[in-house]
Amino acid sequence: MFKKILIANRGEVALRIHRTCHEMGIRTVAVHSTADADAMHVRLADESVCIGPASAAGSYLNIPSIVSAAMVVGADAVHPGYGFLSENAGFAAILEEHGLAFIGPSSDHIALMGDKIAARNAVAEAGIPVLPGSGGGVASAEEARRVADDIGYPVLIKASAGGGGRGIKIVRSPDDLEESFSVARAEAGASFGNDEVYVEKCLETPRHIEIQVFGDAHGNAIHLGERDCSLQRRHQKVLEEARSPVLDDERRQEIGEIAAEAMRRIGYRNAGTIEFLYEAGTFSFIEMNTRLQVEHPVTEMITGIDLVREQIRVASGEPLSLAQSDVTFSGHAIECRINAEDPETFAPSPGRVTDYHPPGGLGVRVDSGLYSGYEVPPYYDSLVSKLIVHGTDREECLMRLRRALEEYVIGGIQSTIPLHQRIIADADFVDGNYDIHWLEKVIGAGGGPA
Repeated sequence: MFKKILIANRGEVALRIHRTCHEMGIRTVAVHSTADADAMHVRLADESVCIGPASAAGSYLNIPSIVSAAMVVGADAVHPGYGFLSENAGFAAILEEHGLAFIGPSSDHIALMGDKIAARNAVAEAGIPVLPGSGGGVASAEEARRVADDIGYPVLIKASAGGGGRGIKIVRSPDDLEESFSVARAEAGASFGNDEVYVEKCLETPRHIEIQVFGDAHGNAIHLGERDCSLQRRHQKVLEEARSPVLDDERRQEIGEIAAEAMRRIGYRNAGTIEFLYEAGTFSFIEMNTRLQVEHPVTEMITGIDLVREQIRVASGEPLSLAQSDVTFSGHAIECRINAEDPETFAPSPGRVTDYHPPGGLGVRVDSGLYSGYEVPPYYDSLVSKLIVHGTDREECLMRLRRALEEYVIGGIQSTIPLHQRIIADADFVDGNYDIHWLEKVIGAGGGPA
């Protein structure tokens, strides 16, 4: 087992990883930018190293600085968290070359799943259902038109190297295809340095449902159930829940077993999430994320399994600590992503936190690096807290969440707490009657009332 882990991330996820390491008796090293010198994860870690200026490019994305820091402090392994370098195959390979364990999958699997076309083909071969589409990159608008005519409109033009909702354009008619193709390709090139795009069937009212999977180096793979991540704004998740209100036990068991078997076939190691669109009783693969997810706490709440602990164990060469038959599910959990943003316009709201009072009580968990007097920097993602609530069923979970949101105080900056209060008060959400487009219809894609 590792003796010292460097955490190559910041904010709540860095603190989350530190806590599990501390419980396992593993020393932690926090790396930080100059802007994060007073961050909570830096204060609590056993050691800390400043790796660069405030900009992410100069610090949290600076591979030479991070590797050098790990070597200097004598770390055994690096945990990338999510975002930043967590799905950078080159980073994982460099760590391995320097004798440092990467707490995640192999660099080969990261590279495979980072290429959306290669990932689609690989999972289809492993038995996972995929949407009709081009099956490969399309080099011209004419080629895209032929595919669209064959599978039927609407279609999506998607960046092969995409992520985070960038490089995606919906095309509802042949008249819009040429312009959408050009825009998607330009956006893909600017965002990812790769302008390859492909065509895929667009579903009109799907749910976004993902399966948490885990594999080890001994050929074992399991699933830990599903999460419903359909509450989104501009392809970014806002609220997640487990289990999904629209799946019965037969369907969730079926897709979970398909996902786990696919991971066994490709020899996947460590944590991963297979994301699907679900419509009319059918699952269709979107992508696979080869890392810990922001929303992993809802799975932890309903299974009682520490996913970070399992990641560390598997990365150290140990087999999974449980078989599929050992996995049980209890109750319902919901996570609200709390951002430092105006809840109406979604404009960022960095600044000093003057008052801070997180909610508590039975079934309430807050993952956050905030504290009174903390200065939220303007340089990074605006996520500052995750409120996760668990109940014996969805109704109790919602009641508990309403109470927790009322208790939560973040003063001095604006936050999206009022947005979450509005969401969970809506009758459609209470009834579980929503899809991936529902939130933007309620609040408007650009913020404010629709």
